[in-house]
Amino acid sequence: MLLVLSEEHKEHLAFLPQVDAAVVGEFGRIALEFLRRGTNPKIYEGAARKLCVPVEMVQHGVEGLMFLMTESSKHMISEVDFLDSVLVLGFGEELNQTLLQLYLQHHSQIRSILSQLPSNLPAYHNLEWRLDVQLASRAVRQQVVPMLTLRLLLTGGGNGGNDRSGRVLQTDPSTLLHLISTLEAALAAMKTSHARRIFRNIK
Repeated sequence: MLLVLSEEHKEHLAFLPQVDAAVVGEFGRIALEFLRRGTNPKIYEGAARKLCVPVEMVQHGVEGLMFLMTESSKHMISEVDFLDSVLVLGFGEELNQTLLQLYLQHHSQIRSILSQLPSNLPAYHNLEWRLDVQLASRAVRQQVVPMLTLRLLLTGGGNGGNDRSGRVLQTDPSTLLHLISTLEAALAAMKTSHARRIFRNIK
C-alpha cells in the first residue's frame, strides 16, 4: 500500500531538505513527543531560533513529519512502499533513507500510542455468523436456498469509547464469494508495478 500525500502535506515536508539528517531526526523525536502529550509552541520557537527560520515553517515541518509517520505506522506499510510513497516529494536518496530509518525505528511505538488514543470511529470487535438453508416452501416443495447471516460487532464510536454496537448483514454464498474474490483481486492489483506508478504520479 502506498500513501497518498495531499499538496498541503507535500508543502509542509518541503522544508526538510533544508536541514541535515540530525535535525530531521530531532523533528521526528518532537513529533513523537507531541503525539504523546500534544503540541508545545515553545519547542517550535526554540527550534526556529536555532535554524533561523520562521516558527510556522518548523511547525509545518514537524506536523508533516508526524502525519507521514503516523499514517505509515497505522497502515503498517513495508519499507519498499514507504520509499515509493516519499518518491513524490522529490527528496534525495539520503533524506529518503533518513525518513525510512525514522519510520522503522518508531513505528511500533507510534502504533502503541495510536491504540491508546480515543477515536470516534467504530472498530472491529468480533464477527458471528449463521448459515440458514431453506429446503421447501408453500410454492416449491423441494428446493435448496442457502442464506448467510453475519453479525458484525463493533466497539467505540460513542462518547465513552467503549460502547458496543452490531450490524446484521445477509447474503447468499455466491455473492459473498464474488465479494471476496473482488477484494482479493483489488489487493493484488495494488501491489503491481503499474499501480505503484499511478500512485507516484497522483497529485
